[in-house]
Amino acid sequence: MNVGRGSTTFLKVIIFLAGIAVLAFCIWLPVIAVRDAKAHPDTAYFLIPFLVCAYGFCAAFAVSLFQAYKLLTYIEKNKAISELSLKSLTIIKKCAFAVICLLVIGIVSLRVLAAVTVSDDAAGPTSLCLMAILLTSIFAAIVDVLQKPMKNGIHS
Repeated sequence: MNVGRGSTTFLKVIIFLAGIAVLAFCIWLPVIAVRDAKAHPDTAYFLIPFLVCAYGFCAAFAVSLFQAYKLLTYIEKNKAISELSLKSLTIIKKCAFAVICLLVIGIVSLRVLAAVTVSDDAAGPTSLCLMAILLTSIFAAIVDVLQKPMKNGIHS
């Protein structure tokens, strides 16, 4: 087994484990949401926007993981610079933008919730969402930088 094959296999295992973590989170999420709704019945109506954002985030992240897995498969088959790889990178970038949009919706929901309930302070979760937006933006920029030479290589 050469080094390239071993590193792509390692990355595939990491992607698979991340996919299992996302699946576990999706299964565990309704339990958390119902428990929180019972503990805070005055803000239970924010359960639906929270679940929509959370499941949308998980779906976009899962699609990105699947496309990254496919991209690693293309790399193993020495088809790193191909239309299929370019398509996978495009889908990953679109998923990153979807995650950013869902995080912005989450921030707006948190701020509205903080305005409705006087006792809640949304500064911590808002800052975490902003950090996640920054990281996702960096990731989308890296994918865009990878796409440009690939487009030039394919179309030349």
